[in-house]
Amino acid sequence: MAKRICFVTGTRADFGKLKPLMAQVEQAADFECFIFATGMHALRRYGNTVNEIKKAGFANIFLHINQFADGGSAMDTVLANTIQGFSHYLREFPADLIVIHGDRIEAIACALVGALNNVLVAHIEGGERSGTIDDSIRHAVSKMAHLHFVANEEAKQRLRQLGERDEAIYVIGSPDIDVMLSDSLPTLAQAKQRYDVPFDEYFILMYHPVTTELDHLAANIAAVLQAVQRSQQNFIVIYPNNDAGSELIFKAIDALKGEPNLKCFSSLRFEYFLTFLKHAKAIVGNSSAGIREAPVYGVPTINIGSRQHCRAGGPSIINVPEDCDKVLHWLENCPAPRPSSFYFGKGNSAELFMIAVKNEKLWQTPQQKSFQDLPR
Repeated sequence: MAKRICFVTGTRADFGKLKPLMAQVEQAADFECFIFATGMHALRRYGNTVNEIKKAGFANIFLHINQFADGGSAMDTVLANTIQGFSHYLREFPADLIVIHGDRIEAIACALVGALNNVLVAHIEGGERSGTIDDSIRHAVSKMAHLHFVANEEAKQRLRQLGERDEAIYVIGSPDIDVMLSDSLPTLAQAKQRYDVPFDEYFILMYHPVTTELDHLAANIAAVLQAVQRSQQNFIVIYPNNDAGSELIFKAIDALKGEPNLKCFSSLRFEYFLTFLKHAKAIVGNSSAGIREAPVYGVPTINIGSRQHCRAGGPSIINVPEDCDKVLHWLENCPAPRPSSFYFGKGNSAELFMIAVKNEKLWQTPQQKSFQDLPR
């Protein structure tokens, strides 16, 4: 009987990372692919991105609305709603393996449901450091998960420090690099036409709330946008994720929507976003895309503030505070492109993932976890 693998996705970003794995599972005769879509995918203001999942050709998609679109749902309420929704879903559509990515509220909710119901949970891209509450969520998901598919040996070592078994950790790289290095991306001309972007040269701006620094958020986003305005450069602006504080950033960006040098989007289809990223002068803000994806293309990153302060650095990444003059300096003196970095993977993650799940040894992973001490 075919194994049922359920992928959990709550954002446009994690769908882009999981999509190569979903596609391989969907095509394999020995497996069935199921998708539990929630979070931003269900919200109109973020582009109803569940439609992108449908357009990708996946069949077994379930949509769960776990929050209000206006930012009125507290993160703990979203957690509770997701636990309840996924628990009901799992009883109706039992799974042999639940695949979860990263450090979002949806990830920890569904990992808890899987662990409490004795269903194997696989965590993609655990063992990493970023900053803020995301770190705590990511490590908590790793402790709930039975299997780990990590980007590199450094992440594997951190999971060993968390007491995870070597046999349960698979180094496969970051799955989105499979897409980044593929031949299936649209051309820049196609991307510009699809999204009506008139610029030949541009920056990408992505700025998200830091949930542990909400008291400073208004001043921080004001400083960033003031630098954007003063620079008189062209920007593709992508609205923030749905964390607490996002409403304030939405309003600040909306106040500038009439500026001719700004094109604002609630969401971009992942492949088109990658094309825009590949040809950008730099990515600006505090998105992990500036740390993980931009260096693959050698695109400079102007990384602002503390949201990614524990992430791996690199020669293409400039770290600056939320200070208008300092951000403006780097916008006016943008670094040159750098050689590509493959620190987070080489573009063969889906292949390595399938090798692992086709191995009967993986399916014999014990559901009862035990902490593994490091050698003294």
